[in-house]
Amino acid sequence: MPLLNPSQNQESLFFSDQECAERGGKFNELYTSAKPFPHIVLDEFLPSAILERALQEFPEIKKRELCRSQELYKGACLPDELPPGAIFSRSMFYAFNSRPFLTFLEKISGIDGLIPDPYFLGGGFHETLCGGNLGIHADFNLHKKMRLKRRMNVLVYLNKNWDSSYGGALELWTRDMKQRAKAIEPIFNRCVIFNTDNTSYHGHPDPLKCPDDRTRKSMALYYYTASNAIFSEEKVETTVFRKRNNSTDRSDYWLRFKYVIRDCIPPIITRLILKIMGKTSV
Repeated sequence: MPLLNPSQNQESLFFSDQECAERGGKFNELYTSAKPFPHIVLDEFLPSAILERALQEFPEIKKRELCRSQELYKGACLPDELPPGAIFSRSMFYAFNSRPFLTFLEKISGIDGLIPDPYFLGGGFHETLCGGNLGIHADFNLHKKMRLKRRMNVLVYLNKNWDSSYGGALELWTRDMKQRAKAIEPIFNRCVIFNTDNTSYHGHPDPLKCPDDRTRKSMALYYYTASNAIFSEEKVETTVFRKRNNSTDRSDYWLRFKYVIRDCIPPIITRLILKIMGKTSV
């Protein structure tokens, strides 16, 4: 039985506020007590027919990130970039940004005042090809356009008949990066929800071993809260990749150097260094 049963018509769907509140509250203790950081894994998340249709409308993703060892053969498509015929999938993303679903997330996490992202920055449909990976990382912490603090991630997997030998499990790591705390296989209709902060390290760092005609597919949505603290007390950071113990992972040395420049050197000298290095910004 699916966890949530959205009402739907031919081209859209919507969640029940009461059902979302009840189901979210039911999982609060499990979520907030989870290690290494608050999270939950929910199978049979939606009626299968809904995700079957989303899978049918899954777009051809042309843009791939090929330039970094930490993020290979991975692409994304924003809801507003979907083809005109993908009406149902587009409405599905909008439903995940609706007040009832925000209530569901607030009840699960205990975080009040969650704000959805109408721009879906970094979200949408995600796809990784055979050989691709996503290094262990902590996500960017500030939505630059809306000036909001990032608080929660929602991932819904669309991989039917996914074999564990393909790899691609979502790994959750301890804050000291000494231990993998959990590996979650990206199977069809599985939803993973977790808090995101500067030490919520996660990813699928090893290259996918799926057949060439298979890919790792998911939907990704991110949620925020308003906060003045981030402007006065916290560093504004982009995605920060970390190296696993006893691995061949590459650390993001340029990012670390960038923060040293930003924090310790006067702006006029910083601009000169960046100009010499061929960089345009910190």
